[in-house]
Amino acid sequence: MTAGRRLTIPLRKSEDIVRMRQTVREHAVSQGFSLVDQTKIVTAASELARNTIEYGGGGEVEIVEVANGARKGIQLVFADQGPGIADIALAMKDGYTSGHGLGLGLGGAKRLSNEFSIDSRPGEGTRITITRWRL
Repeated sequence: MTAGRRLTIPLRKSEDIVRMRQTVREHAVSQGFSLVDQTKIVTAASELARNTIEYGGGGEVEIVEVANGARKGIQLVFADQGPGIADIALAMKDGYTSGHGLGLGLGGAKRLSNEFSIDSRPGEGTRITITRWRL
């Protein structure tokens, strides 16, 4: 996999989510994503950005245009230095929430992505990487 254009956006307040959503959509359009795939990557990004701010105390997202042969995609890396996730398997289950949400954030983001990885340790923060390929 090769990486192309990349951009990092800080995630500190709700206005940052709006800007990040617009930027992710612009990248998806420039990569030739269908409207459905644009919506999927933007929705997943929105959920993860909200988690980064709400549970991670803020952080950043790196938006990377990627390619694998002729296949093009967008990779998003969300990182924070927050409290981390003690039980990743539990956090991934639909219905689980450590706050007041619906408990669909992490599992929903995974379903909306073609690739999903999470690295989190209590006291060390969380790093979630998702990739959506143009289909």
